[in-house]
Order: sequence, then structure tokens, then C-alpha cells
Amino acid sequence: MSHTLTSLVLLAAAIGAVACPAFLAEGAAAGRAPNVVLIITDDQGYGDLGVHGNTMIRTPHLDTLAKQSVRLTNFHVDPTCAETRSALMTGKYSCRVGVWHTIMGRSILRQDEKILPQYFAEAGYRTGHFGKWHLGDNWPYRPHDRGFHEALFSGGGGVGQSPDAWGNDYFDDTFSRNGTPEKQTGYCTDVWFHNASAFIEKNKNNPFFCYIATNAPHGPYNVDPKYSKPYVERGVPQPMANFYGMIENIDENIGSLLKKLDEWKLSENTVVIYMTDNGTAAGVGGGRMGGGKNAKKKVAPQNDGQWNGFAAGMRAQKGSQYDGGHRVPCFIRAPFLKSLKPGSEVSELTAHFDLLPTLRDICQFPAQRTLASEQLDGRSLAPLLAGENAKPWQPRTLVVHSQRVEHPEMWRKCAVLTQQHRLVDGQELYDIVADPAQKADIAADHAPVVAQLRGEYERWWKHVSPRFGEYSDIPLGAEAAPSQELCCHDWHPGSPATPWNQSGQGGVAGNPLVNGLWAVSVARAGKYQFILRMRPEGTEHEIPAGDAKVKIGDVEGSAKIPAGAKSFTIELDLKPTPHAMLQTWLTQADGGSRGAYYTTIRRLE
Repeated sequence: MSHTLTSLVLLAAAIGAVACPAFLAEGAAAGRAPNVVLIITDDQGYGDLGVHGNTMIRTPHLDTLAKQSVRLTNFHVDPTCAETRSALMTGKYSCRVGVWHTIMGRSILRQDEKILPQYFAEAGYRTGHFGKWHLGDNWPYRPHDRGFHEALFSGGGGVGQSPDAWGNDYFDDTFSRNGTPEKQTGYCTDVWFHNASAFIEKNKNNPFFCYIATNAPHGPYNVDPKYSKPYVERGVPQPMANFYGMIENIDENIGSLLKKLDEWKLSENTVVIYMTDNGTAAGVGGGRMGGGKNAKKKVAPQNDGQWNGFAAGMRAQKGSQYDGGHRVPCFIRAPFLKSLKPGSEVSELTAHFDLLPTLRDICQFPAQRTLASEQLDGRSLAPLLAGENAKPWQPRTLVVHSQRVEHPEMWRKCAVLTQQHRLVDGQELYDIVADPAQKADIAADHAPVVAQLRGEYERWWKHVSPRFGEYSDIPLGAEAAPSQELCCHDWHPGSPATPWNQSGQGGVAGNPLVNGLWAVSVARAGKYQFILRMRPEGTEHEIPAGDAKVKIGDVEGSAKIPAGAKSFTIELDLKPTPHAMLQTWLTQADGGSRGAYYTTIRRLE
């Protein structure tokens, strides 16, 4: 068998398990299990760092971290955020674990997947998560349901999205701490890092895993003007100035955290990983924001309708199947591993799902029997990180795709990656070594390569697709969660648009006439209340008088909504059901109809 995707899948566990003995021995020499701090930012691209040639942005602490780390310069993630997070947490392709969108119920990570904090918890670590989760807002999908001892997080895919606390705007927001709303003081990124630091200080005498996932610099681009003003003064147009200001604030927080690790004498025995979740959300024009000719000549950038961000020579941005959409920075610092040479680079093809098996090796998790269904798609990077003790690295083929639809479609927005080539959408072929900007399609002159990579994709599709027909159902009436509040963010499509945000075009605040269905299960028989609202519980908003209806499977109920109602309740008797689709209707007197954007379902004891 050649070095195909199939061979990668079959050999990944074996390769990951046979890590370099000298590499692992260094970790053991520290006297206790190493700590891990994993930082992932949202929508920051490869070029949004000074160390990668951007001469406009200021990221001194990240630039220093890069010099202290091994840099993975050919590191790939998914083109959008929830998908990347699911692969990072599971060590598997995102679509294989039920995540191929950021909304529509397709950002909920399947319940039966074992994830990174569970591995750490089983190994005796204290685990903490601070920031964006985006893998499910209901029990049993929340971070504290899945291995994190402490979790402070926002709802949905970012601050201000429809599942988030109503009115959050990045400043003095309300976040969930292990499922309980808690008012915070300060800017969101500062809050995440402050709480992460407190968690580390509290657990500094024991091994810990701290996962910091900032929602910045994802939009909306809200930041204290003290961070954005210097960029405005240098001629950076808005909202790019705010975008860069948000990154500078992240950099400042990372610098503070690293300083505290030094003060607590934890740096030597702590793995610090920094990465981002997809390509830049800032535009990729002519490189005017940094690293381009205008920056060198000190010519103020012009706003030509794009956000002319610095793409570091790559094509496209967030959401794209071209490299600019999924090749991102990844720094790994582990001072106790003397074979890791600070400032060195690894150019081999690596990916987000490699980090779980890599950390499993570095931290020497107890060996466990692995079922075929649990085999990882990632492989341990230990052989690449072992310096002079490095073992041969088997060439590999990876696939990146961006589905963002209800059911995955073969060949949709995809790229097949090898060390030398990129096959895009099954048709375009690029020599990524000779043509990193992906300008010259060479498919016509290399038909055998195209055929080979198309075959790799087809084998990959067969590997990831067996469970595409399943849903990540939200359980109703379980003893652990007798009440669940569902949000339109997780509607499976019924109308063309899902209200994923609180404000903006199509947001909940505009009360759009749209509807959708939730995928649910019914855990226990009984009488259930369905409390229909147009705003989340605790936020009053009048429902137009008219008719209300609830249908779950083949059970339904309806009633008249009186004038002035802030919520409306319908009760139904339900039987245990492994899977059902739930839909609600709020129909006005004039015939206009929408779903209840927020619906609380309670089982009555």
C-alpha cells in the first residue's frame, strides 16, 4: 500500500504510539507530569503576526514565543471554527465526529466521542477551559460535561451570538461558569486570561491542562480604542484597525500569562501551544497592511473596499479551500524537552488533529486499548519534534473541506494536501512548493497526479462518511438535565436563514419570519412543558398575538396566544424516543409566522 490516506488512517495509532524513547524520557525527567497550556485564537490568520512578516501589526510576545518554540510552518486546520475545534478535541476529522458547520445543529460534537480533557482528567490532571467552546450549548455537550473540571465560556460561536447571554458586547459580559450564568467585569479577552491565570495558580502544585480559546479577533470588532487608535493613526482603515487592536490585546495577555508562568516557576515544565482556528477573517488584498511594498515605503494603506490584510503569500482567507483558508500558525514550546530546538521550524505536513496524540505522548497518558472506531486520524508529532533523535516521518495525504450545509456533499469546497501538491475541488492542481500563492493550475499537464489525489479523496470520503446521516440530538427530560433551553442557532434548516446572531441582518433582534427544526431525543416518558419565547429566559419580549404550535415527531399541540404575552406554554405527553425533530410556530394575526427562537422544555415530575 502506498502512502495514502488509507494507510495513514490504519497506521496513525501505531505511529503515534511508537514515539521516540529519548523524547519521552525527557518529559519524565521533570519529576512530575508536564503541564499544558493550549491557546487558540479565533479568525487570526498566518499573516496576522509580526514573526510571519507582517510589518504593520505589533505582536511582540507572540513573536518571542515563536523564537522559543518549534514552529509548524505547514500546519493546517479546517477553514472555519467549530470544525477545527472538534478535530482538535478528538484527534479526528471534524466531519467524522458530526461537525461540518458552525450553526444548524452541525456544530454539536457527538456525545460518544472521547475528547482531549477527558484524556487529561483520566491521567490525573486538573482541567480548565476559558473562552469559546462552540461544540454544543446543551447538556451533555458543554465543556464541563465532557472532562473540564472548570469551564467559563460564552454561548454559540462567539460573544453576541444567539445562544450567548443576551446583550453581551465584549465588555462586562455574562458568561457561563460550569452552567451557571456569572457576570464578569472587563474586556472578554482579559476575562478569559484572568480566569485562566487564576486556575493555573490554584492548581500549580498539580499537573494541569488549561485550554484558552479566545473569541477575538472574531467579529464584531469591538475593542478598547487604546488598542485600535495607533493603527488608525498609521492609516489602517476600519474595521481592520480594530481587528489588529484585538490581536494586540491578545498578545498582551499572552505576554502576561507567560510572565506569570515564570514567576510561579512553571515555565520549565509546561507545554505551551499557540495556534489559530482558520485563516484570517481580514481581507487579503495587496499586502498593504504589512509585509508589502507600501509598508516598506511607509505609504499609508488605502481602503479600496477590501480589508487589504497581509496574507503571507497565500491565496484566499477564512472559509476557503485554498491554503489561505486553513494554513495557520502553530508554536510548541516545551523547555523540558531538550531535543526541541527553540526557533526551529517543521515544514512537514501537519494538522490540528495531530495535537491530541502528540500531547498523549508528551504527557505519557496511561496506555489504553483502542477500538477501531476510536482510532485517531492524527498522528503524534513526536518523531518530528525529537531533534537529533528524530525518526523517519511517513509522507501523508490530508483532506480539508468546507461543507456548511445540512448534509455533506462529495467534492464540495475541498482540497487534497500532500507535501508538494494541492488538488482543489477535485479539478485544480497546484505545486504548493513552487507556487505557494496557488496561481498556476497545472492539472492539465499532470493528469496522473490528479487521478491519484482524486482516488485519495474517494478513500477519505469512504472513511469519514458512514455516520453522515446521524444527528447530534439534544436530550429532553434526562435526570441530569430535566430542563433544556434550545436556541435557533441549532435549527436544522427549514427556512433559508438561521438566526445565529443576536443583532445584524437576520439576527434575532430583527424578529425575522424564519423557522427550523431541532434534533432531539426524549429520555423519559412524561408530561413536558414547551415554553416558547422570542428572547432567552430572563429577557422579556412580547410575542405578537396569534397562534402557537409545537410538534415533536408525530405529537403536536396548539393554542391561542393572548395579547401582551412574553412567553407561551404548551404541554404535551411524550414517550421515550431515540430521535425526533422538534418544531415550533408563532403565527401572527396577519399570517406572518416564525419559530420560537428560544424554547425551554421541562419534564414535569
